[in-house]
Amino acid sequence: MTREPHHLHLAPFQAAIFDMDGTILDTESVFKTIVFEVCTELGFEMTDAVHMNMVGASHEHTSQMLMEAYGVAFPYTIFDDRCRVIMRDRMHTEIPVKPGARELITELRERNIPTAIATSSRRAHAWTHLGNAGLLDLFDTIVTRDDVVNPKPAPEPYLLAAKRLGIEPQHCLALEDSHTGVRAAHAAGMQTVMVPDLVHPSDEIRELGIAIHESLHHVRRAAFPAT
Repeated sequence: MTREPHHLHLAPFQAAIFDMDGTILDTESVFKTIVFEVCTELGFEMTDAVHMNMVGASHEHTSQMLMEAYGVAFPYTIFDDRCRVIMRDRMHTEIPVKPGARELITELRERNIPTAIATSSRRAHAWTHLGNAGLLDLFDTIVTRDDVVNPKPAPEPYLLAAKRLGIEPQHCLALEDSHTGVRAAHAAGMQTVMVPDLVHPSDEIRELGIAIHESLHHVRRAAFPAT
């Protein structure tokens, strides 16, 4: 696929706000496998198209989307609980981190640039996974689904993160891997970068005029060209 040049410099920013799963934690591919397994157990056939709509979405959106795809009889609560149990079992010791994540976060801290998480995941999930990855203490604030009324693609998670950091949204850099997250960060008025994981940028996403970088290593070089 065509991406923006990796050397494209980012505009100066005063804070960095990260999505979690698929952006700094390499968990989306593991969760995809679990989603397909659990749907099969429940007698439903998961497809790539349905799964892609789940990436980056809130629990409410996912529930609605699955019922639209499979009917109101789809047992979302059972599905969600089963996915959580399997995910916890498979990721209970060490959470894989996306390439360049530690280096970028470390660079930001060394430059005294505040950082935050804005995730659609629930608080317990977020804190457990960030803790197991050794990243929990590296962020100044963590905004989860439990902290907002309107989750992504609404801008509220990003606006709340910026408010907690004390930085105006237009001075924040937002890093996302999903269409849902990109829409949220862009709507918040932030300089938004997409680092694709399982989902590639669509024409709609490209039309937003955001930067697209292959990895967080590339984002770091674009943010701090001398490093």
